[in-house]
Amino acid sequence: MNRPQPHEYPEWGAQYINLVDQDDVLVLLEKQSQEFPEFLNNFIEKADYAYAPGKWTIKELAGHIVDTERILCYRLLCFARGETSPLPGFDEDKYVQNAHFSDRSLHSIGEEFSLLRRANQFLFKSLNETELSRSGVASGRTISVRAILFVMAGHIIHHTKIIKERYGDLV
Repeated sequence: MNRPQPHEYPEWGAQYINLVDQDDVLVLLEKQSQEFPEFLNNFIEKADYAYAPGKWTIKELAGHIVDTERILCYRLLCFARGETSPLPGFDEDKYVQNAHFSDRSLHSIGEEFSLLRRANQFLFKSLNETELSRSGVASGRTISVRAILFVMAGHIIHHTKIIKERYGDLV
């Protein structure tokens, strides 16, 4: 699959897309379904820890990743199927505030991510070049299906780096 070109995504997408250093994003997305939950398991003991006041805990960060996976996959499905109506944005902080991730185990959140991503893989692998090239409007910005796949992969890379940088000394 070709990498998305800058005209296929909004400016904010570059921060995630540029983190993906391989062109076969489908292989990376599949690897992440197993590797990310395994990575989270290193932080079970400190799952309720936040590195600073007002920042998300590791559980909340993992929950945010699950929520974002669902939202981005929904957008991808809509645009791949030719949806022309603009899709709404989402306030990630409100989603985390209203999700009560603290009531769950980090392991269960990681397992949920794995199952969700693995199920999504069937959709991802079914897309043809026409569908990958389609785009739509979400949060007031145009983005292609192909770009969403790269954003999804880069989103995991981005948050893994944050966890390593800000929470890595906990393990």
